[in-house]
Amino acid sequence: MELAHHRTVRAVAILLLIACVTQSVYTVLYVAKLDVPRQLLWGTEGLLFPLLAALAGAAMVRSQRLTLAFGAIAFAAVLNFLQVSVGLTLFFPFSDAAKADPALAPVAGAIVAFAFVIYNAAKLLLGIAALLVGLSRMPAGAKLLGRATALVGGIAMLANGAALVGAGEIAGRIAGGSGVLATLLLAVCLLGATEDDCGIPLINPMKI
Repeated sequence: MELAHHRTVRAVAILLLIACVTQSVYTVLYVAKLDVPRQLLWGTEGLLFPLLAALAGAAMVRSQRLTLAFGAIAFAAVLNFLQVSVGLTLFFPFSDAAKADPALAPVAGAIVAFAFVIYNAAKLLLGIAALLVGLSRMPAGAKLLGRATALVGGIAMLANGAALVGAGEIAGRIAGGSGVLATLLLAVCLLGATEDDCGIPLINPMKI
């Protein structure tokens, strides 16, 4: 069972890495004003986030030291799925409706704003997870990685929290980038975590 827990943690890390890739690809294409395959990217995330929620929830139950961190990842995945669902089902219909009737533009804008509130809340939770996992890795011989992850996680947590309370455009820009970087470092930390780091050291069968 302990080995299964370690594999679950690895699976969580891999899914977090995939999420970083999809979000980075979307951002690069959007900034470069290139055609963005939203259905493909958001559809992939629509499949990814429920799996991440389930795996992180399982890891949360099994982990003794990182319960809060895995709980934050699990709830962030649920929020991200909600955000992706809003994008897939509401963005395009209301955008088309706003073009046909400008009076509906505020409604379309409100839906986009709602999606960003969910996005920032999810990134805040991932920042908390990165902070906690980074701190846990520092005594385990990964001080540089642990410190970087904890630092970026703290920045992501504060920036996304500030974005949620409407602290301004600068906070919003820092929030997204720091959140993705915190997720990346969080995934790297979890990939390098040992069974003991995950909270349940392997049991020696000779001692049973």
